[in-house]
Amino acid sequence: MRLNRKITSKYGMLFILIALFIFFSLSSKAFLTQQNITNILRQFAMLGVSAVGMTFIILTGGIDLSVGSVMGFTGVIAAIGMVNFGLNPFIACLFALLSSSLVGAINGLAITKFKIPPLIATLGMLTSVRGITYILTGGLPIFGFPESFNFLGRGMIGPLPVPVLIMILIFLLGWIVLYKTRYGRHLYAIGGNAEVARLSGISVQKNLFFTYVLSALFTGLAGIIMLSRLNSCQPTTGTGFELDVITAVVLGGISIAGGEGSFIGVVIGIFIIGILTNGMILMNIYEYYQQLIKGLVLLLAVGIDQYYKHSGKNT
Repeated sequence: MRLNRKITSKYGMLFILIALFIFFSLSSKAFLTQQNITNILRQFAMLGVSAVGMTFIILTGGIDLSVGSVMGFTGVIAAIGMVNFGLNPFIACLFALLSSSLVGAINGLAITKFKIPPLIATLGMLTSVRGITYILTGGLPIFGFPESFNFLGRGMIGPLPVPVLIMILIFLLGWIVLYKTRYGRHLYAIGGNAEVARLSGISVQKNLFFTYVLSALFTGLAGIIMLSRLNSCQPTTGTGFELDVITAVVLGGISIAGGEGSFIGVVIGIFIIGILTNGMILMNIYEYYQQLIKGLVLLLAVGIDQYYKHSGKNT
């Protein structure tokens, strides 16, 4: 029994990923086409980039509900820079990334200095930043970007789309940070027991602050990729994005309580959400039902996490 539980806990999400792949392959002839596989990779590249930052945050026992708003906000800043001020795309994107990092810094200060719970602090930023996005755009789309900017979201390098290559690089960076740096070890320690981590000499506040800045930076990069891919800035971009990111991370085995989970599991969780979303679209499942299914998947992921956590204590 204990062996079965260990196998299910370690490889359960991989089995689900394989099952989803087989199911949608049999359900839709379009699923296994090269064009659709490329579309899947493009679609969840932004999810993958943002999920790396969310992984760091959830490992500390925190959460960031503002990522969807940060994605939209970053795109707006980059779009205004290019269209309204005529900035070079690189300069506009750099300024947008600094703006997203500022949002992360505000989250970090609210949590570390003012002791506001992460759920409340980032929920407040979700609403505030979305409001700023509408104020800056007047609720209207922005378009007319330089042709060179399209390469970031639509270009190809060899057989792979540029967004996918960026996601792979961020994955490698995330793995190195978590398993090869002191900072990564500190994240696990803080999530396991913040007070014990503090007593052992780890600067809990500094690490938490930096983690929220880093998460916002990654999400800002995802927002710029999305802007380039759509070739249009919509003030609603990123609405509900936080649900997909959190679901992918928790589904991948990162404990919602912090301190546990592997980065490889997160990558599997990202693929599950990407394939699930694409498959439901191909099967013409109504958008509201898609939201229902994703919500249930999140509940299932948290439920499984709690089950194994409590069953482990009882054995």
